Amino acid sequence: MYIQINNYTTFVSTNIINTIMKIEEIIKSTIVMDDAKKLILNIMYTSNIISDKFNELMKPHELSSEQYNVLRILRGRKGSPANMCSIQERMIAKNSNTTRLIDKLLFKSLVTREVCPDNRRKIEVQITQKGLDLLSFLDSSVTSNEQLFVQNLTLSEQKQLNNLLEKYRNLK
Repeated sequence: MYIQINNYTTFVSTNIINTIMKIEEIIKSTIVMDDAKKLILNIMYTSNIISDKFNELMKPHELSSEQYNVLRILRGRKGSPANMCSIQERMIAKNSNTTRLIDKLLFKSLVTREVCPDNRRKIEVQITQKGLDLLSFLDSSVTSNEQLFVQNLTLSEQKQLNNLLEKYRNLK
């Protein structure tokens, strides 16, 4: 469902599935899988669900999740400009084309881009007031979306899952 507030339209999820299905049931697998394979499939499947819901939230604002990520990074700079390299380092999707993302945000007047006065090879990017306003508007919807995915987990389970995913991600 989409709602309109202050010239912005946002998505509010209204369908919540209460049935917990095993990954084998979801992908209709007929073979027995070991736990490592199930874990990979669960992470990939869950990641897609989270991405799809987030993209639904961003769609009315014509933002991709990567563009949103850039805006959040720039807001975190609290008015200080960021160079392209520092933005790329902080991106969730490390293979994002930062230059292309900045170009799209520039076209939407959500960021500014200037040549660094001290080093002409360096480009500095800042979020505009329009970008800050958009993020402020989206904050509550993004928080609601995040809460949607943790509603079946206790605080202790959330911490445990975070710890396990961080451990899982750090390959030797």
